[in-house]
Amino acid sequence: MNYLLAENLSKSFGDKQLFSNLTFGIEKGNKIALISKNGAGKTSLLEILAGTEEADEGKVILRNGIHIAYLRQEPSFPENATVFDALFQSSDAMVSAVRDYEKAMLHHYLADSPQQQRLLDEATQQMDRLQAWDYESRMKEILGKLQITNIEQNVSELSGGQRKKLAMASVLIQQADILLLDEPTNHLDIVMIEWLEDFLSSSNLSILVVTHDRYFLDNVCDTVLELDNGEIYRYQGNYTYFVEKKAERLELQDVEQQKMKSLYEKELDWIRRMPKARTTKSKARISSFDHIKEAASKRVEKDLPSLKVEYNRIGGKIMEIHNLHKKFDKLNIVDDFTYTFKRGERIGIVGRNGTGKSTLLHLLEGKLKPDAGRIVIGQTVVMGHYSQGGLQASPDKRVIDIVKDVAEVIRMENKSEISASQFLRQFGFNYQMQMNYFGNLSGGEKRRLFLLLTLMKNPNFLMLDEPANDLDIYTLNILEEFLLDYKGCLVIVSHDRFFMDKLVDHLFIFEGEGKIKDFYGNYTQYRAHSDKLLAEARKKAKLLSDDKPKQKSEGQKKLKPTFKQVKEFETLEKEINDLESEKEEIGTKMSNSTYNNQELITASKRLTEIIGLIEEKSMMWLELGEIME
Repeated sequence: MNYLLAENLSKSFGDKQLFSNLTFGIEKGNKIALISKNGAGKTSLLEILAGTEEADEGKVILRNGIHIAYLRQEPSFPENATVFDALFQSSDAMVSAVRDYEKAMLHHYLADSPQQQRLLDEATQQMDRLQAWDYESRMKEILGKLQITNIEQNVSELSGGQRKKLAMASVLIQQADILLLDEPTNHLDIVMIEWLEDFLSSSNLSILVVTHDRYFLDNVCDTVLELDNGEIYRYQGNYTYFVEKKAERLELQDVEQQKMKSLYEKELDWIRRMPKARTTKSKARISSFDHIKEAASKRVEKDLPSLKVEYNRIGGKIMEIHNLHKKFDKLNIVDDFTYTFKRGERIGIVGRNGTGKSTLLHLLEGKLKPDAGRIVIGQTVVMGHYSQGGLQASPDKRVIDIVKDVAEVIRMENKSEISASQFLRQFGFNYQMQMNYFGNLSGGEKRRLFLLLTLMKNPNFLMLDEPANDLDIYTLNILEEFLLDYKGCLVIVSHDRFFMDKLVDHLFIFEGEGKIKDFYGNYTQYRAHSDKLLAEARKKAKLLSDDKPKQKSEGQKKLKPTFKQVKEFETLEKEINDLESEKEEIGTKMSNSTYNNQELITASKRLTEIIGLIEEKSMMWLELGEIME
């Protein structure tokens, strides 16, 4: 039975019809992806389903008692709201009980009085009545995974990425039956995305999600709804299944359209030769002609356009990094990093948010100065940097004029030329959008324009910082094909694992504390390698714990470790065990609600530190373990 039924929904924007007569349902446990090109109305459809926007026609029917939670692509919060207020804005009974309990805990901690004790007792009793303790434990897990620790902070102090994570947490902690998620992976690092995939896949929630993250779609979704030319197509499978079946659909459509074009030509010839006197039969045929004409002229999606832009050749010397150091206050961003770039390299940069990925790009570009070390750039290098800072342009300048300031025509690899307007159309800017003013563009459209301008300059050393954000899957495929043909050096920072796997051949892994590791392979290979190393480390830890003297003796015979290495190995083993114990203890206390609010904040911060330390020390321990053997 449907939790939600959308019946004959239609919506237009100005003179443009976004969609017409859409009908579909969402059942219990459905994990549905909504896919279309940008501008086709995905966000409007989500707003209509969430009840925050009205359809021109049609209706949305909800089963009694079904609750919807909606994550906007650009979340907004009340002025002067705190993180606490934003988290608990839902009126759901379970959420209200946890909110009152957490609030009572905080007030009791700040001012221990009989009145505060009474409020805390009442809140505790309400938690008992609703059996809300498991829910509170889940809430704390969500906050910990999304690194939300200071619940008293004002929302106005948060960055755009922090706001998105806060909105995500607010949606996930609600007792919702249906989640509507608009680009949920934006601003999350890869570790958070993989946790979110596991969380959503293992839940019994119904989900309708808009995202460009194709691994996310494969790992989470079991159904795809494609919004194409105002119509909706349903595919019972994940993204990979959708790609295969869509290709079959387009092939059939193409065959049908060729038949309709042939029929249209015959009917057009008959219309032209038809005598003026019209019989009932001829009038019916004329009426049918209009439908044939519409079907014959219907646009069918073709193969991706080829955008092989002329390449600025690069010399033998590209870029050398020598003993690079960079700190911000006490935060170590880059610590003694050395690397020499080679021709045609494709490097991906991954790591947790805040570890310095974007900072490295700014250092390479010269916008930031290193504290120590040097960067030597070859004379033939033409650098292009698509940064997260965005494009700075006059708000009253038209899009087409901004592009023409860079180039009137773009020279292609085969020596042909295309106009600036044609190049814009390949990235989703139709004529109407090209004539629009920069100030009227959405945030996503401005970023797309910035990306386009960066590519138009024909750099031979290209740095892209989160280029996949704000692109639909269709445009993302065009970008990927463009970059696959790109012959210069490519450096990409992205949390889109599919994008990285397709384009890069090795990675810079930002491990924290300024440490950057070079790994030859794509992200999936790196993740498999890391999982294997950690599994081996845990296995060896158990073996050494069971028979430590024997293992050490055999290792000494084979590789003759130094005394210092043996002592360091033993120290690391003890530290890892102590950290694992501390992690388990904190997790148990958080689950059992034995911390007050301030203690919870401190514990969450410490838990994040512990997880990072365990990973770091495990890798060091593993390297020494190989010597011990």
